[in-house]
Amino acid sequence: MPTKGTATMINTTTLKWTIDELGTTANEGATLEFFIRHTAGTSGNKLVNESITYTDAENNQATFPAPTVQVDCGGAQPEPSPEPVEISMGSCRDSVLFDAGDVYLESQGRILQLDVNLKNVCPNKRVALAILLTEVDRQGNEYSRGLKTVTVPAHHFPACRDVLVKCIKFVLPEDLDVSDGTPNSLCGIRSFRARFISHYIDTDFECCPR
Repeated sequence: MPTKGTATMINTTTLKWTIDELGTTANEGATLEFFIRHTAGTSGNKLVNESITYTDAENNQATFPAPTVQVDCGGAQPEPSPEPVEISMGSCRDSVLFDAGDVYLESQGRILQLDVNLKNVCPNKRVALAILLTEVDRQGNEYSRGLKTVTVPAHHFPACRDVLVKCIKFVLPEDLDVSDGTPNSLCGIRSFRARFISHYIDTDFECCPR
C-alpha cells in the first residue's frame, strides 16, 4: 500500500493510485512501491512505466520520472512463440473457408564465404590473417558485422608463392539489414566491405647479445 491514499490493480499491468488530498497546508510527499515481472523474452534496459496519467480537481500538471531496469534473460530467443489465429466452425459444418492472414518466414539470414589470395608468401613462415567485415547503408555509413582471425600454415616450397585461403564464413542475420529494404526478408540487396590485415607469425630475428 502507498504511504498515502489507496492503490488498486485495474489489471495485471495497470495501477490506479487515488489520494484524497496532498500538501493542502504544507509541503507533503507520498510514495507507492510495487513489484514488476518481466514477461517478454528480450534483454536490455526496460522502462518500468509504459505511461503515466495524472489528474486532479485543480487541473494541475505533474512531471514524473521515467525509471528503468536492466534485464538480463541469460540467453537468446530468436523465434518467439507464434500468435495463434482463432478459427471457429459452425454446428453441423463439414468444411469452412477461413483467411488466416499473412505468415512471414522466420530467422532469415545469409552466409558470406570469402576467398583471399595471399601474395608472395615466404616458405616456412606462418601467416596471421584478420578479416574485418562491415555492412554499408545507402548513406555510406558502415556497421560492424564480424571479425575473423586465421592462422595460415606455412608452405615448404623452395621459393615464395601465393597461398589461397578459402571459405572464410560470416553469418549475416536479416534483422541486421540496413539497406532500408523489406525487413527480415532475403528480397533486398545488402552491401558489405571486407578489410584484410596479415603479417608473418614466424621470424628469424634475434636480439643482439649483450
